[in-house]
Amino acid sequence: MTPAINAAKKAGITFVVREYDHDPSCTAYGLEAAEKLGVDPRQVFKTLVADLGGELVVAVIPVESMLGLKQLAKAAGAKKAAMADRVLVERATGYVLGGVSPLGQKKRLRTFIDISAQAHPVMLVSGGRRGLDIELAPEDLARMTAARFAPLAQ
Repeated sequence: MTPAINAAKKAGITFVVREYDHDPSCTAYGLEAAEKLGVDPRQVFKTLVADLGGELVVAVIPVESMLGLKQLAKAAGAKKAAMADRVLVERATGYVLGGVSPLGQKKRLRTFIDISAQAHPVMLVSGGRRGLDIELAPEDLARMTAARFAPLAQ
């Protein structure tokens, strides 16, 4: 069990835990998940944390995409955004990089989900550790994290 799975259970949503053998030499965590789980990479999303000048926010985007920092700043109503420092990410979320889940974080951060998620009945996000994903409806993820959908991916 991870805090992400516990949060999904507590919320009473429909979800599926998807596990796979993570290759420690692989650093493209989301693409590895898509390949090993046999899922379209457009349905697998990575969880990134950005710094808006003192406020950390979460961006959930497709694994094949890059985060548009200007787009995230605009969605968040900030002047600019930068990727957050690894130590700050791990401290705020309680997860290690490559296993950061948008669910069950230690500190609730404002969350934004790329609008492409709405095109899928289900999406996969990290379940809180490498080699573990949670499959759930985009609307459930948005409801659980109080997220807004916005164009974030480049």
